[in-house]
Amino acid sequence: MIVVLAGGVGAARFLRGLLAVTSEEVVVVGNTGDDITLHGLRVCPDLDTVLYTLGDGIHEEQGWGRADETYAVAAELAAYGEPTWFRLGDRDLATHLVRRRLLDEGLPLSAVTARLAQRWRLPVTLLPMTDAYVETRVVADGREMHFQEYWVGLRAAVPVERVWLAGAEDATPAPGVLEAIAAADTILLPPSNPVVSIGTILSVPGIRDAVLAAPARKVGVSPIIGGAPVRGMADRMLAAIGVECTATAVAAHYGFLDTWLVDPVDAAPGFRAVPLWMNDLESTAAIAKAALL
Repeated sequence: MIVVLAGGVGAARFLRGLLAVTSEEVVVVGNTGDDITLHGLRVCPDLDTVLYTLGDGIHEEQGWGRADETYAVAAELAAYGEPTWFRLGDRDLATHLVRRRLLDEGLPLSAVTARLAQRWRLPVTLLPMTDAYVETRVVADGREMHFQEYWVGLRAAVPVERVWLAGAEDATPAPGVLEAIAAADTILLPPSNPVVSIGTILSVPGIRDAVLAAPARKVGVSPIIGGAPVRGMADRMLAAIGVECTATAVAAHYGFLDTWLVDPVDAAPGFRAVPLWMNDLESTAAIAKAALL
């Protein structure tokens, strides 16, 4: 069994490559720190990106959201004066409406996610990291805000002074998470944000300890190439926790990896250097294959 701790776009694309080179069972533990309630709906960006990507419903150019999306509802919300800095597409809204109904019926997020995964016929088991409602918070420009407000609303335009997972102290891993980690042959950390994706998952009490205790081989793929993030704003998040934006520093930050894949520009003793740009399925599959060697 392979367990993957997954954020959003980078992890979802890596998973496509992984599935092209393995027939092993794959369990994905998804980040829910990015979750936010908008217009009364529970939005789970990272879980949904995995759903849409592996279910062939993703907007390929963006890497997030639905293909062939329209925004009629968003336009009407704007006409009513509702905030639209986080714009939800019409197709995407169906997912959030179903999720909200199932949650209101008393189902935990893990059961809801399993129900949604059936619609997309996922070739993996997708588990949220926790059923508890937690959210990544940041202090930026002297003001506390939800991570999504910083990333989407402000477009990460100002430095981050602090980042943390609110509600983590009361959270527990979702059903199946610890069992999968304990039973895994390989635990993979894809090229996701080390702070607000992988770091958030590891912040749920019990998950990091389970990873440390697991007999599985632990392999990570660097999200940093040549001192810069492959995608997103990992540099700002790493600076907020005092970690240098280099492949070497991120490996040390994790502290438990048996194998760390870096791009050839970051080659160093103790690391495995392979091309890490996920330009297409073939190149992504090659990275995943190297991670399994």
